[in-house]
Amino acid sequence: MEFVDNTNCLSLFEKKHLGLLSLLDEESTFPKASDFSFANKLKRQLSGNSCFKSEKEGTFKICHYAGEVTYDTAGFLEKNRDPLHSESIQLLSSCTCELSKHFASVMVADSQNKSSLSWHSVKDTHKQSVVMEFKAQLFKLMQQLESTTPHFIQCIQPNSKHHPRLFEHDLVLHQLKCCGVFEVVRISRTCYPTRITHQQFAERYRFLLLRSIASQDPLSVSIAVLQKFNIPPEMYQVGYTKLFFRTGQVAALENAKRQMLLGTLHIQTQFRGLHSRRGYQRLKKGAMNLQSFIRGERTRIHFDNLVKRWRAAVLIQKHTRRRLAANMFNDQLNHVILLQSVTRGFLARRKYKCLQNEKESKASHSIVQGNTRKNNSESRICHEMNGHYPHEPVITELQGRITKAEAALRGKEEENVMLKQQLEQYERKWSEYEAKMKCMEEAWKRQLSSLQLSLVVAKKSLAADDAATRAARTDCTPTHAQYDSEDTLSTGTRTPEVIESKHDNHNPEAKVSAGNSDRRVNAVNHLAKEFEDRRQVFEDDAGFLVAVRSGQIGSNMNPDEELRKLKDRFATWKKDYKSRLKETKVNLSKVGTHDEKSRKRWWGKKSSK
Repeated sequence: MEFVDNTNCLSLFEKKHLGLLSLLDEESTFPKASDFSFANKLKRQLSGNSCFKSEKEGTFKICHYAGEVTYDTAGFLEKNRDPLHSESIQLLSSCTCELSKHFASVMVADSQNKSSLSWHSVKDTHKQSVVMEFKAQLFKLMQQLESTTPHFIQCIQPNSKHHPRLFEHDLVLHQLKCCGVFEVVRISRTCYPTRITHQQFAERYRFLLLRSIASQDPLSVSIAVLQKFNIPPEMYQVGYTKLFFRTGQVAALENAKRQMLLGTLHIQTQFRGLHSRRGYQRLKKGAMNLQSFIRGERTRIHFDNLVKRWRAAVLIQKHTRRRLAANMFNDQLNHVILLQSVTRGFLARRKYKCLQNEKESKASHSIVQGNTRKNNSESRICHEMNGHYPHEPVITELQGRITKAEAALRGKEEENVMLKQQLEQYERKWSEYEAKMKCMEEAWKRQLSSLQLSLVVAKKSLAADDAATRAARTDCTPTHAQYDSEDTLSTGTRTPEVIESKHDNHNPEAKVSAGNSDRRVNAVNHLAKEFEDRRQVFEDDAGFLVAVRSGQIGSNMNPDEELRKLKDRFATWKKDYKSRLKETKVNLSKVGTHDEKSRKRWWGKKSSK
């Protein structure tokens, strides 16, 4: 294998007396030296080295392992000198401060140590340069590395921008090339990169063998595993404690191990799945049994609760209905009692009024008699006095009485005026009420007249239907008699009962029409009777309310409210009566049509015969 040799580059820097570092240190000792003279000196001394390339204006290039690097000699000498003069150390040593003296002693000791480790013997500390210090530190580092077994960790910079999560492929590849990672990989591939002890190998791949072989020592187990998987002998080497494999052999063993593990895992999966399914079926069956039992028990409990609730509801309904019936009975009883009390009060007030009138007539008669007697006595007294005037106190008393009588008369007159006004208001209200009552009576009369007309029309139509039915019966009777006579001629004499039964059998339509006519007459008569009864009831109620409103009958009821209720009852009855009257008309028309059809059918039969 070919590797990059970096010897020329190292000799370019570290060659004794002619190396770059030695030339820089030497040039720094000349007082008149400059950066340009240092560049020319490097060009003269190092032009024969292949790693050195001279450039213009004091620059040069060095071919390192990683690539070419351009250097500028500007400031090299100044930075290399950077001396610490002995005068400064002497000044610090002469100070009275202990700290300054300590610094001076430390600096002197450090300079002496550096000069002893350098390749060149230096007489004064002020001649120690930066390059010499660097060479001394490098020499010390090499001694430490040679005396130990170091391990290096190579860090790779992912990008030049120092940003996280940013990877520059070219930069990383260049760093790997510069660090020699590729050469290390090539070396590793040409030999046996994978190394593992027999104990670790046996523990890792023992389960791939049979149990009898797997129980042997680790070396035997390792050889058995290699033979079982047909690993070529040139691809591995067996040592006393380790096995050495070439690249790719361990991957084959790992693949076989993975397949074995996958097969084992598949078997375990199937077995665990079967076991879990069986357990699940058992649990499911048990859960279903438990659920069915619990649901049945809950259903039974719910049914018992429903039965109890139903019984309780029936009991509540029974008591509620009983209570409602009792309340309804009590209401009806109270209404009956109220009606009786109103009627009895009306009769009692009328009787009381008659008695009061008799009493007033008697009182007026007694007052007239008293006045007559008083006048007679006064006339008698005047005749006795014979024209003498009364005394003055008597006159004063009479004047006072006259004044009081006049004041009382004025009060009575004012009271009479107020009573007249109230009487006028009552008369106006009474006239308005009478007008309303007249309007309502007229409306009721019009409605009753319309109902009467409808009833008359129904009666007329019923009478016409009855007349038609009787005419049909009259027409039917001779025909049946003729038929009977013909039958008599053909079969002999018959009894009247037989003739009558035969007549009935030959004329069923007559029986049906007779029954229909009776029903129509009954329906119309019922409507007429109901109309008369309702009219009488409404007239009585209206007269009673008028009497209460006029004050003829004393009662605590409100006549206006009762009148409104009476009007509502009349409207309801009127609507219901009209609907029933309409239904009766429809039924009458249907029955009339049926009779007409029956007559037509019978007449057709008669004509055909």
